[in-house]
Amino acid sequence: MNSSYKSGTPCWIDLMVPDQQAALDFYRDLFGWQGEIGPPETGGYSVCLLNGKPVAGIMKAMNPDGTVPDPLPPTVWTTYLATDAIDATLKAVRDAGGSVMAGPMDVMELGRMAVVTDPTGAVVGLWQAGSFDGAGIVNEHGALIWNELSTGDTSAAAAFYSAVLPMSAAPSEMPGAEGYTEFTVDGRAVAGMMDLSAMPPGVPPHWLPYFHVDDVDSVQAAVVRAGGAVMAPAFDMAAGRMAVLADPQGGGFAVITASAPEGPA
Repeated sequence: MNSSYKSGTPCWIDLMVPDQQAALDFYRDLFGWQGEIGPPETGGYSVCLLNGKPVAGIMKAMNPDGTVPDPLPPTVWTTYLATDAIDATLKAVRDAGGSVMAGPMDVMELGRMAVVTDPTGAVVGLWQAGSFDGAGIVNEHGALIWNELSTGDTSAAAAFYSAVLPMSAAPSEMPGAEGYTEFTVDGRAVAGMMDLSAMPPGVPPHWLPYFHVDDVDSVQAAVVRAGGAVMAPAFDMAAGRMAVLADPQGGGFAVITASAPEGPA
């Protein structure tokens, strides 16, 4: 990435986990990320690097006062959408039927953030860049390549995101991807959406990050060896070969060897 992210584009992801060091070790071994527990003034937040560029964040699950939550929140990856004006976006979130979970808050000089819930129940972050634009490397092995919303009401979700950010939703034109929706910014596909009916009962609405890998099957095997789980074994689909996996603490993500151009950048 050599420029800032356009508003509505996924620009960052981070993971909240009970055991931060274990997560850092897992993703280091899996993707080659480099990261360490951050200083106290940032709550220990880790910015992981790939080839010297920021690729994702990992943080310990904790209350604002530093105590351990009881019960612990689920281990999940959060997708952040870029915005040029976070306060106006949050007003639009409320007006469109969403709710604000956290923020807006300043993150030093890096930018401003918030976390919201869309009307279908999916949680997503917002990021207004200051000195930090977001992921500095994408679409390469071990880096973010796609973000996907799974929801029980795709029409409501499409209306919501189109109302709060300059995103448009339309059926995918990719052969073999019938029924799949793409979010576009300035005519470029930046994220996807699918109906929860394709998933096992009980799966809540959520945003899922996809990482590009050179060999899906070998990465899947490595996750299993490390104590993670396979949610959807490696399979071939319209955009390439992919698998849906979970790290040993339950954080879900997908890996893909893409056969067609994808990605947020």
